[in-house]
Amino acid sequence: MKSEADSNDITEHPHDDKPRPYVCTVCDKRFTEKRKLNGHKVSHTGEKLYSCTQCGKSFALQRYLRSHMYVHGTKCSYKCPECGRCFRDKHNLMIHQRIHSGEKPFECTICSKRFNISHDLVVHSRSHSGEKPYKCHLCDKAFSHPKTVTVHMRVHTGEKPYKCSLCNKSFTTSSKMRIHTRHVHSNRRPYDCRYCGKLFKSCQGLKVHVYIHTGAKPYSCRHCSDRFTWQYQLRTHLLKSHNEGTWFTCDICQKNFGQSGNLKEHLRRHEGVKPYVCSECPKSFCTAGGLKIHQITHLDVKHFCCGFCGKCYKHKQYVLIHFRRHHGTVA
Repeated sequence: MKSEADSNDITEHPHDDKPRPYVCTVCDKRFTEKRKLNGHKVSHTGEKLYSCTQCGKSFALQRYLRSHMYVHGTKCSYKCPECGRCFRDKHNLMIHQRIHSGEKPFECTICSKRFNISHDLVVHSRSHSGEKPYKCHLCDKAFSHPKTVTVHMRVHTGEKPYKCSLCNKSFTTSSKMRIHTRHVHSNRRPYDCRYCGKLFKSCQGLKVHVYIHTGAKPYSCRHCSDRFTWQYQLRTHLLKSHNEGTWFTCDICQKNFGQSGNLKEHLRRHEGVKPYVCSECPKSFCTAGGLKIHQITHLDVKHFCCGFCGKCYKHKQYVLIHFRRHHGTVA
């Protein structure tokens, strides 16, 4: 949700000549009134003091909570005829209805991507300019969107407000919890690769996998012409070739890693820690990936299916052999 402070930001209204004497000491944004500055400061702290009594959702400002209450229908001046959601005024209803109509009136002048609200265009434009006005007050890491700061702050506080109802595991974001539920508690794999027949639980998983077959390299370096298939390859390239980013170094052997998660896995090998234990046998592993590969030996699951005839196999090499024998080649 866009805050009133953000809507009065001088960077978003460059032609507004109103005096803005109140300056944020974190990101240098200026405001016409002190109350708007105070409202803006919350975007840096991630603090949410106002909670909804009906669903428990928390908000940084009281006016955000008041606006949210319309979702529950406690006050319904304007109702969406498509989904029944309530809004406090006609303007917010009109913006919401663009979700149903697909209307996106705001277009990026650089890449032509379109958005249904102007604020999303403003945030998107920062991906081109590199502007990151929202800073963490604990580690100085900067972000282009205030919500990202709120999520980032959970790294420092340890807060994990989203709990899985099936295993009580907690997560920092609702999207991570949904991914966990789909990957851990569901065996459904509705997405199949038309090149090799491998099945996936998500469309995104399939999309990333297809890069292996197509040779697509969607991640480009902004400093040179190099392109990469995977995002981690781009991060490693930026570190090695352009000294951009932060290395994570092992204190034991001095080996460098581009991601903190890789360093954590590496340290487990030094310490002999294997926290991932197979539920079918006593074998344990340093990484979740290692356990996942091992568990296939216990399951009668056939993830690799032929895209032509639907025949499935337990291992990738078998479906590739099937392709060659019965369909001539591997496309």
